[in-house]
Amino acid sequence: MRIVTWNVNSLKARLPRVLDWLETMAPEVVCIQETKLAEEAFPSDEFTDLGYESVHHGQGQWNGVAILSKVGIEDPVSGFSDGGDPDPDARIIWATCGGVRVASAYIPNGREVGHEHYAYKLGWLARLRSHLEKNHSRKEDVLVLGDFNVAPEDIDVWDPKAFKGATHVSQPERDAFQDILDWGLQDTFRNRYPEEGLYTFWDYRQGSFYKRYGMRIDFILATESLASQCGLILVDRNARKGEKPSDHAPLLADFYR
Repeated sequence: MRIVTWNVNSLKARLPRVLDWLETMAPEVVCIQETKLAEEAFPSDEFTDLGYESVHHGQGQWNGVAILSKVGIEDPVSGFSDGGDPDPDARIIWATCGGVRVASAYIPNGREVGHEHYAYKLGWLARLRSHLEKNHSRKEDVLVLGDFNVAPEDIDVWDPKAFKGATHVSQPERDAFQDILDWGLQDTFRNRYPEEGLYTFWDYRQGSFYKRYGMRIDFILATESLASQCGLILVDRNARKGEKPSDHAPLLADFYR
């Protein structure tokens, strides 16, 4: 099964690029973040034409997550099932695709350390861990994909000094990310590539992409049963090039089940 995560930074603005990429790469499951569309505006017909079923959790001009699948969509759930209040934002959607429980997640940015949105981010990550504990076992086939807005290690940013005191690299964020891994998930890309200089996001400003001023903040996290079957895994930097790209590149992995 080929599965992809991609923060498209507005599906309306990128739809032709996304459709072309899907035709070329032919993934079975696609997790999309930042659709920035209301439910009624989601282009399900265009994805159906490519053979995908789809589920979308939208919020108009902000946030929004979706799952596309050629191997079925069962038991879709928006938000968290952890006994808490509904999340006010459209940031996570779950579905079972080909026997695998899949989550497409868009973790809050945090804005700046100490901001109320930073506290929301830490609470959100804790809720993700709680949802996993209450609804799943690490022995199951579970994949959590998406834009986490966390760089887990210094090697995941182009220059740690440039991020000193900023969000995405603060120790509480990194600890919250590690807590999710400790539940029973593995960072499939880092399992394969331990070296520095490998990123999934490049800011639009200051020519960051061409200067290689990037961050690795998009992940395919897998339980051990799936991580052990992960073959090809790559960041498609070519999708970050050209006219009107997203500031994120798609992250793709093949699982041989």
